[in-house]
Amino acid sequence: MARYTGPTTRINRRFGQAIFPPNKSFERRPHPPGQHGPRLRRKLSEYALGLNEKQKLRYMYGLTEKQFRLTFERAKRKRGVTGEIFLQMLESRLDNVVYLLGMAKSRSAARQFVNHGHIAVNGQKVDIPSFQVSPGDEIAVRGRSSSRQLATRNLEDNQYRTPPSWLTLDVDQLKGGIARLPEGDELESGVNVQLIVEFYSR
Repeated sequence: MARYTGPTTRINRRFGQAIFPPNKSFERRPHPPGQHGPRLRRKLSEYALGLNEKQKLRYMYGLTEKQFRLTFERAKRKRGVTGEIFLQMLESRLDNVVYLLGMAKSRSAARQFVNHGHIAVNGQKVDIPSFQVSPGDEIAVRGRSSSRQLATRNLEDNQYRTPPSWLTLDVDQLKGGIARLPEGDELESGVNVQLIVEFYSR
């Protein structure tokens, strides 16, 4: 399945939560789309519940089905709680870290920002959005004037969005760091990851 590029409000309404940044249309009509949306109270099977949670998380991070499944398989092979490791791997993707630092307005914009070669990790250009950052890594905007102007503008627009505590940010130097991996309440809480683990364990 390809990466979703359609209407974001429709997805927000489908799941009843802000998968993508919400707008006034979603605030006015938070119920599912369609003429029966406001009254729809269908009971979902266990399979459907797991599928919904998987799709929510996939849309949030902007992954294709193949990318999502491969990330889960890598998480399952690691020692520890699979669900938590899976979320840590999604959170520590380079495009997601760029978004959390405020260098881009959305995860999709952050993916494009990385793809276009605006970011360096530990002094080396990295243009792979799925690149996994690790504790101690430094993420910086490259020295090109176009890169720095774009990042500065985005940081100014996002100045009221504070990066999570597991990241560090130096606005003046246009760089950030990974202090540690996120854990517990710092991980995505809008999705029941255990249902996703059970879905893929069928």
